Amino acid sequence: MAALFVIIMAVEGIENLTKKKVDITEGIQFISQAEAAEVTAIETKIQNLEAQEKEEEQAEDTRSIKEVFTSAVVMGDSITAGFSEYDILNASSVVAQIGAGLEGAEEPIQQLKEINPQVVFLSYGMNDIISTQGDTDTFVENYKNVIKQMQKDIPNMKIFVNSIFPVQRQEIEKEPAFEHLEAYNEALREMCDKQQIAYVDNTELVAERYYEEDGVHLKPDFYPVWAQRMAEVASL
Repeated sequence: MAALFVIIMAVEGIENLTKKKVDITEGIQFISQAEAAEVTAIETKIQNLEAQEKEEEQAEDTRSIKEVFTSAVVMGDSITAGFSEYDILNASSVVAQIGAGLEGAEEPIQQLKEINPQVVFLSYGMNDIISTQGDTDTFVENYKNVIKQMQKDIPNMKIFVNSIFPVQRQEIEKEPAFEHLEAYNEALREMCDKQQIAYVDNTELVAERYYEEDGVHLKPDFYPVWAQRMAEVASL
């Protein structure tokens, strides 16, 4: 490219000497095209290297799910408890109670404080929908209070908030409050945006085959899928 530039400059020099007009448009156009081609080639190489690096990282990660969550805790209700019940995660990575909601979370927060993890994934809402009966403002306020307390007790811990899993139709017919589930998730997302906390969207994660007969709780083979989603979002 440097040689081309020298040639064009030489042509311009001849023009000045002979006082004849020389058309260098084609030369400039050629240089521009060459520069554009070079930039494109460099960008393509960078993209290929990034893709290769990602593939290598994935290939090298032979850790089990339990090892991935060594420094993390999933905290929530009976759905969350499945991680320990089905032996997907170590007991030290799960803080959960059947029927747990955001109100009365003092004991789980104390357990979390004793574990002192680097990362926590919160998974509340199923029981809170029933207790608040469509009042998303109260739900969000309760969630904010739990997060505020955790930030005070474990200030260096990273917090992630899971969306509420959908329920099957038969459960909505049994408990009409679940008709508002999408509104709760939207309120939860907005809260996370305002609080600058990562939101883990699980809306499309649950296939019909993963549900237990009650249409709310989830089968054992779903938990590795959920764990992988959280690990990816948090870069564990």
